[in-house]
Amino acid sequence: FSSGYMNVNESNPSFTLFKYELLKYLKEMLESSKESLKLEAMKRIVGLIAKGKNASELFPAVVKNVASKNIELKKLVYVYLVRYAEEQQDLALLSISTFQRALKDPNQLIRASALRVLSSIRVPIIVPIMMLSIKEASTDLSPYVRKTAAHAIQKLYSLDPDQKEHLIEVIEKLLKDKSTLVAGSVVMAFEEVCPDRIDLIHKNYRKLCNLLVDVEEWGQVVIIHMLTRYARTQFVSPWREDAVFDENSEKAFYDSEEERRVEQSKPYIMDPDHRLLLRNTKPLLQSRNTAVVMAVSQLYWHLAPTHELSIITKSLVRLLRSHREVQYIVLQNIATMSIQRKGMFEPFMKSFYVRSTDATHIKTLKLEILTNLANEANISTILREFQTYVKSQDKAFAAATIQAIGRCATNISEVTDTCLNGLVLLLSNRDETVVAESVVVIKKLLQTQPSQHSDIIKHMAKLFDNITVSMARASILWLMGEYCEHVPKIAPDVLRKMAKTFTSEEDIVKLQTVNLAAKLYLTNSKQTKLLTQYILNLGKYDQSYDIRDRTRFIRQLIVPNEKSGALSKYARRILMAPKPAPVLQSAFKDRDRFQLGTLSHSLNSQANGYLELSDWPAVAPDQSVRIVEVVEPAGAPVFGKSKPGKSDEKFYSDSEEEEEEEEEGSSSEDSSSSSSEESESESESEENSDDSNKSSSSQSDSEKKKKTLKNKKLQQQKPDSKDRYWSHKALLLIIRTKFFLMHIVLSFSNQFVASCRCSLLCLYVFLVCQFDTISWDVRVSLQASSPVFVPETSRELLHRMTGKGLSAQYRFTRQPCIYGNSMVSLQLTLSNSSDQALENIHISEKSSTGQNIHRFNAIERLEPQASVTVSMGVDFNDSTQAANFQLCTKEDEFSVSIQPAVGELLLPITMSEADFTKEQSKLVGMNESSATITMTPENVSSQSVNRKVVSVANLGVIPSSQENIHRFAGKTVSSGCLVLVSVALKDPDAVITINTENTVMASMLLRQFKTALTNSGP
Repeated sequence: FSSGYMNVNESNPSFTLFKYELLKYLKEMLESSKESLKLEAMKRIVGLIAKGKNASELFPAVVKNVASKNIELKKLVYVYLVRYAEEQQDLALLSISTFQRALKDPNQLIRASALRVLSSIRVPIIVPIMMLSIKEASTDLSPYVRKTAAHAIQKLYSLDPDQKEHLIEVIEKLLKDKSTLVAGSVVMAFEEVCPDRIDLIHKNYRKLCNLLVDVEEWGQVVIIHMLTRYARTQFVSPWREDAVFDENSEKAFYDSEEERRVEQSKPYIMDPDHRLLLRNTKPLLQSRNTAVVMAVSQLYWHLAPTHELSIITKSLVRLLRSHREVQYIVLQNIATMSIQRKGMFEPFMKSFYVRSTDATHIKTLKLEILTNLANEANISTILREFQTYVKSQDKAFAAATIQAIGRCATNISEVTDTCLNGLVLLLSNRDETVVAESVVVIKKLLQTQPSQHSDIIKHMAKLFDNITVSMARASILWLMGEYCEHVPKIAPDVLRKMAKTFTSEEDIVKLQTVNLAAKLYLTNSKQTKLLTQYILNLGKYDQSYDIRDRTRFIRQLIVPNEKSGALSKYARRILMAPKPAPVLQSAFKDRDRFQLGTLSHSLNSQANGYLELSDWPAVAPDQSVRIVEVVEPAGAPVFGKSKPGKSDEKFYSDSEEEEEEEEEGSSSEDSSSSSSEESESESESEENSDDSNKSSSSQSDSEKKKKTLKNKKLQQQKPDSKDRYWSHKALLLIIRTKFFLMHIVLSFSNQFVASCRCSLLCLYVFLVCQFDTISWDVRVSLQASSPVFVPETSRELLHRMTGKGLSAQYRFTRQPCIYGNSMVSLQLTLSNSSDQALENIHISEKSSTGQNIHRFNAIERLEPQASVTVSMGVDFNDSTQAANFQLCTKEDEFSVSIQPAVGELLLPITMSEADFTKEQSKLVGMNESSATITMTPENVSSQSVNRKVVSVANLGVIPSSQENIHRFAGKTVSSGCLVLVSVALKDPDAVITINTENTVMASMLLRQFKTALTNSGP
């Protein structure tokens, strides 16, 4: 029916009848007792809304289904309510108790939808309820619900700004959230509610920088703009001439004999946090979202050192292949950049050549950029390009090209004459617009050297009768009057012609005619006195008051009489005063006062809500405000990857805890003394970390500070294994405490204590519940099992021709890595196919992608035609991003990369079928991905399915009591995230289901499983 609904003419009376019948039909479906009819009705209603049709009349019938038990129906009802809750506030208020109950729903999508609807009811009376709901949602276990809470903050603030202080508390809490799903939304709320509260960002700055790559695209844009403003207030300018940018260097920048100079003028050293922001945003230049690329580009433009700006050039040029709307914004920003930094875009000048398919506004911006890039070296190429543009059928574009030629002639004196001659040739063009624009530009150019170009003025005077555009005629008249002494015979004749057509001319031409008459009266009164009086009489009775006023003024100024004042003595000095030559500037000259990429920059006017970038501070504020100090309480579990700060306090304080601490060695000290930068680095080996941390306990305060500074600059910490260790330790402590409390309560026997047994039992229950609440976020460690299938095929890492005789191959062993729990184990085979021995084969310490790599011990010597097998570990951070590093010999370095398949980022685990089903039921909704495929006959058997699945991914096979269902389980190597795979055979189809919190990995695995199970062969 929807297609018919769209084709009906709404002005037709029959349409009203049709609409009435349609809404009546949908209302009956909604009031039906069948869930299927209600679901179908809601799908149709949402379809109508998507097409822009008004379905508000169905609000009472829809809102009745808000308490439905059908999840799909409830979702659609909430979609409808979000759209119409603001219009039908009274009816929406009747269901507010239902929304509050839905906030406790087990399904995270329902909880989020209920909060979204509740925040869409813009009635001041429910502000306290909204505030309470937002606070509860901000502590929800689901990051999706917390994200929705961040969105609701902005709605509540616009409804009641008096709630600002309470909302800031919620924002402060959500800013500490470690979920990438929440980060972008809470920063948007921060920018809307309290953009001036920079102090809320201090403790979360490094976390936001590290999470930036994994945040959804539009969240990245918001965070980058916020961090740009933050950085301009917290770091000093990197644009100083004495700037030093090696953030890893701890040595003095000058030799010992120059120490006096250091004391007198300390050089600029980039703050590590400043460098952190630039380094973590650089990969986003490759984003497919143009807004993200533009945001990173403006960040580098406003924050990066001058010599690093070139990295954004290619990314911006790449965006010019996008839609014309994107091109328009990008070209505007490039035009602003090209004024100050011509060298950035000069190598890509051909990218700004105009295409015939470009829109006029795109062509004009490309002209602007080409003009900005023009210099002595490339001006001949640009002028040849402009000659083609002048012939364009687009008149506005041709006129803009002539203006661009004029700017080039003004800016580059070597080509001024060439441009003038070319513009004079255009005066004979058939197009009036081209001729008029040429006259205007020539007029401006002639002001620079009028005495040398009297021939051009004469030529323009000859063409005067053929020119009809008023601005061009006025320009010629101005030239005649301004330089009448250079053309004494022609100027009076031009004035004679103008006297004949004075009454029919445009106002601007009349004004210049009066000026020409006045100037000729002063310089050649014998020939032009009567002509001037005639023109002044015509102007005296003109319909325009501007012409009349100018005529009276000129008459009193140049014609002496009894009423003339002292001003007439200076008439010649006033009218014939030398005028400065006009400066032809770019229209984007002053746009750099606005932040690039903003609406204000695009409009060249400050838009509502625009936040100005502050100037760089002269002295950098205290950088210690960004250090996060976390002191874990005794026995508390560590949730996720915490960021412990610099602290000398111990985890335990009493005697029993000290005994346990002795058993653990220096683990707690290691954890408490690790740097707050640890979430970004993760590249130093465990041995180095342990040695440095043990020695730190006996160092003095100054040595500790020096050590901390070194760790910050090198950013080489190792937190992951210790966090997991303490998570497991805390879990064991919880279990022991529960058992101990139960033993105490149940072992009492005397009469006094028995009377208190009930109270103690209540205390026990309370403590156990508290422990249970804490332990919900701690996943029980799942036991890893041996791999079911280990591929023997190796992949080429380095070809012998590229490696000058050294070749390398690698394969994934699918075994737990002995170098670290978060690392993937690899086996490298190095071969020497040359006729000379290779020495000191090793991996360089530099890694361009920042993964934590455990390097194999250097091979001192590899004989010709010999091979050696070594093992190494790489922490891919559960990402398929390639690990790039340098494979070195004594004489050469070779850039190599290891690209992991998504299935190699897993470890197999064992569990019972009941545990599998239990864990699978927890990972539903957004954490579940499934697909239906048609399998080939040879793949239907159990052995074939198992073989295909485990060959794609390193998973363990779970015993199944159902023959047609195959189950597999594993966990990600780096984060330990559970991955459950089930294949349900339904002849001839099969349903593949993947349950995991890592949705990106799930989609990649699903794609590979579909390919493997649908293809025949091994």
